[in-house]
Amino acid sequence: MTGKRLLDQIDCPADFRDFTPGQLQQLAEEVRQEMIGAVAQTGGHLGAGLGVVELTVALHSIFNTPEDRLIFDVGHQSYPHKILTGRREQMRTLRQKGGISGFTKRDESPYDPFGAGHSSTSISAALGMAVGSELQGTPRRAIAVIGDGSMSAGQAFEALNNAGSHKTRLIVVLNDNDMSIAKPVGALSAYLSRLWSSKPYLQLRHFAKDVAEKFPRPIERAAKRVEEYARGLMIGGTLFEELGFYYVGPLDGHNFEHLLPILKNVRDIEDPSPVLVHVVTQKGRGYGPAEEADDKYHGVSRFNVETGEQAKPKANAPSYTSVFGKALAKEGQKDKRICAITAAMPTGTGLDIFGEAHPDRLFDVGIAEQHAVTFAAGLACEGLKPFCAIYSTFLQRGYDQVMHDVVLQHLPVRFVLDRAGLVGADGATHHGSYDLSFLGCLPGVVIMAPSDEAELVHMVATQAAMDDLPSFLRYPRGEGVGVDLPQDGIPLAIGQGRIVREGSRVAILSLGTRLGEALKAADMLDQQGISATVADARFAKPIDGALVEKLARHHELLITVEENAIGGFAAQVAHFLVNNGLLDRGLKLRMLCLPDRFIEHDTQIRQLAEAGLDAKSIAEVAKQALE
Repeated sequence: MTGKRLLDQIDCPADFRDFTPGQLQQLAEEVRQEMIGAVAQTGGHLGAGLGVVELTVALHSIFNTPEDRLIFDVGHQSYPHKILTGRREQMRTLRQKGGISGFTKRDESPYDPFGAGHSSTSISAALGMAVGSELQGTPRRAIAVIGDGSMSAGQAFEALNNAGSHKTRLIVVLNDNDMSIAKPVGALSAYLSRLWSSKPYLQLRHFAKDVAEKFPRPIERAAKRVEEYARGLMIGGTLFEELGFYYVGPLDGHNFEHLLPILKNVRDIEDPSPVLVHVVTQKGRGYGPAEEADDKYHGVSRFNVETGEQAKPKANAPSYTSVFGKALAKEGQKDKRICAITAAMPTGTGLDIFGEAHPDRLFDVGIAEQHAVTFAAGLACEGLKPFCAIYSTFLQRGYDQVMHDVVLQHLPVRFVLDRAGLVGADGATHHGSYDLSFLGCLPGVVIMAPSDEAELVHMVATQAAMDDLPSFLRYPRGEGVGVDLPQDGIPLAIGQGRIVREGSRVAILSLGTRLGEALKAADMLDQQGISATVADARFAKPIDGALVEKLARHHELLITVEENAIGGFAAQVAHFLVNNGLLDRGLKLRMLCLPDRFIEHDTQIRQLAEAGLDAKSIAEVAKQALE
């Protein structure tokens, strides 16, 4: 490596398209160090980006981005891409208020043709762009870079199946960094891949195909299979060939001598059929602590570059996630019918704790939320007690299965929605803002939300005891409030809330963990001579009609508070009030929820204040309503 930094000379990919392989290697190392330094200051996704540095440099050097559409699946592997596309100076603002997103985002850069925070969408989007370009007579390429984990989702295979039937210029780069679909990665594999992607070989292949078509159909099919299976058996590409893709690989994703000529061949293929390039990379590449970590430093907080030690603030209380995991593990000891399902997030949902205690009853189905839901439904059909733990934002991907396969059939699947509400630095793609709205409209379901970690333990016990209805338990990201945890959970009466503070003029009805802020708001109001009752709804469905009626009849103002979008818990309460004539005599009603817009990345505390769901905002709404 020379002493002069190449990265300092780079403003956009066009600046390094004439670099030699040696210069590209130097550039890649500089990008890697730049990325490590930036994420050390901001936190974020580290391992995935480190693994695709060379691949990202190679793709931008070979393809004419942004005219050619380069789409990164999920987006957490796009940090090197951001550095190379004019956002290097902004990397220290990553996931901070007013800074750049941790994912690809269309309105952030023309080099981000498609935004992504959820997985397995890249092939569908790239195919749409490829077909759209053809229909408009625009000769551009569409390249989807998808990780092997994202290939486990149904949408990826739906897109592959559809793309294989098209004669469309589409390139899919499979970034294999964990599954290890095929082992022969090296000089021979690179040589064969370069040969099979070359123009002479493809011309010979077309000539052979034309000749074969002159023979009877059985001989033609046999000839085709000989060529495809010869390549497939040697390199593991039979599956993709069967789906209609021309398969190239596997390649060493860190070797420019392998990557550059093959990507150039693929770029220049005249046959419009789709191509899949299989690239093998190492997650966490080039940073020792990441290479050695079990999760390859997938997501990290701020860390010390020298030691890799992450700067995690000391918790004042256990996280809701860990409390859930421990509570479910304890319930699993009592009832061997309890089992758990996760969609590639055992640690994120706390189910790793359950899995340690009951390894034969934990099922990780991969990034496949639709399958997870219906799989859980099948378990329920056989008399088991499935707990399906999926982030709120990801359950959206299995909504049809929730309705059709679970709710319509009255199956007692127990859904656990972690990250319900605002999530902080991951931003709009990951907020669990909508579950109360899209679940509350479903008939015959139970929806509950704990106000603290002790209530969470009781609600897990409540779900375990229910065996006749689908149920949903939602709780936020982060720490609890520090209350003492019960030794054992006690099932709650379904649809019954509680009053936690008695007052006379204002009633604040809170659902979930906004209860603490509601109590603070009541203290603020009390200091101004306004007496306030605070109630914990516990259940969004069925709502406690008796409690709502009591609050409505004995207070001048009723305020509902929830960390969810329009159409959630407040809609249930308003419907009850209207139909029971409780608004006919002058009751004032205010409904506090998330605003009708997307909230960008920031800290959770600031996001909640921006949404008007902190104590100060609640108290201000009460004062204005009374005035």
